[in-house]
Amino acid sequence: MTQSLAPDSLKHSHRFDEGNPLAEKSTLRVAILTAVMMVVEITGGWYYNSMALLADGWHMSSHTVALGLSLLAYVCARRFAHDPRFSFGTWKIEVLGGYTSAIFLVMVAGLMIFQSVERLIAPSPIHYDQAIVIAIVGLLVNLVSAWLLKDGHHHHHDHAHGHDDHAHQGHHDLNLRSAYMHVLADAATSVLAIIALFGGKLWGASWLDPVMGLVGAVLVSVWAYGLLRDTGRVLLDAEMNVPVVDEIREVIAASPVKAQICDLHVWRVGKGKFACILSLATDNDVSPEYFKKQLSIHEELVHISVEINKVSP
Repeated sequence: MTQSLAPDSLKHSHRFDEGNPLAEKSTLRVAILTAVMMVVEITGGWYYNSMALLADGWHMSSHTVALGLSLLAYVCARRFAHDPRFSFGTWKIEVLGGYTSAIFLVMVAGLMIFQSVERLIAPSPIHYDQAIVIAIVGLLVNLVSAWLLKDGHHHHHDHAHGHDDHAHQGHHDLNLRSAYMHVLADAATSVLAIIALFGGKLWGASWLDPVMGLVGAVLVSVWAYGLLRDTGRVLLDAEMNVPVVDEIREVIAASPVKAQICDLHVWRVGKGKFACILSLATDNDVSPEYFKKQLSIHEELVHISVEINKVSP
């Protein structure tokens, strides 16, 4: 029994995403910063009896775990990049990390609501001066963290490939975006905590502290929903409404060799990169390579499978 080997010219890598090393390094730095500040804010909020500060600290605790998951996703995606068990690469490990982080954001929002309502019902005295100092330090840490993560996003985007403007959103690193959303949520709740603490200190409006906790919870919920929606679509391959699907149909419709699309599947395999399976019916003697060459003008299509079904004229 003889075994036929595919020519080297027909072999190709199934690693469709180049990764984001700078984002991985930035996420590690931000995770360490967040963990340190988390301990400071939880301790300060409990000791000085500030709900807004305590909520921000617990908020940071979940972010520390979420950032750790984002970092783990980067490491696993890189570690298993050449593992043949992953048919279309390991990029979706990063997307799964982003989805999990979004779930943590929802949990954070729930915790903030619970604790804020509790303080509205049973208010207690707050040590404003000390709490304000800790909240300001927390905000500065968040701003530095946001700058680190944003720099990683810009660096990756500058090196992303793709020729269409509409693909810009597809180039986003969803794992990095999830880490960035956690840091932004921290920054927002820090700002709200500072406003609440100053309001209570200057005007005696102690009710501002838990109210700002509720406002922060709503803001975090909105961000979590957007992240869950975007990562969920990728994980479920629910992207047959992306522009490249219409572009595939346009290429086949404009082809000199007339063919009818019988079946079409498109899914994302990297940041701004897609795979497609296309089944065509035609009465012409034409090879799949003919249509692959026509579709190759769209650089975001990195893995194309074409099936030809010959029909009678």
